[in-house]
Amino acid sequence: MASHIKKGDIVEIIAGACKGATGRVLRVIPQKQGVVVQGQNIAKKHVRPSRKNPQGGRINVERPIHISNVLPVNPKSSKGSKVRYQVNADGSKKRVAIDGSEIGIVKRVKE
Repeated sequence: MASHIKKGDIVEIIAGACKGATGRVLRVIPQKQGVVVQGQNIAKKHVRPSRKNPQGGRINVERPIHISNVLPVNPKSSKGSKVRYQVNADGSKKRVAIDGSEIGIVKRVKE
């Protein structure tokens, strides 16, 4: 399924417990239609002692948020904005916010 969110995007969360918060996308999970946002939707995970974590105990991990609950942040207004796609004359494709400001290039032209 095509996604309006990419890894590295700054997004605003529009629903759930973290509503109104912004953060960078660490991972996109297309199979479950989710995104992991840095510092948001934190949960405790119980881990056994291991070489990486010799004490064991509880650690904080970021859990996925459904992709429909986040919007890419518009660089002009610094708020979440819906996205549309625009194809240039040379064949490249880019994401554009509703007000017309460019959010990022999706597909470059092969030369």
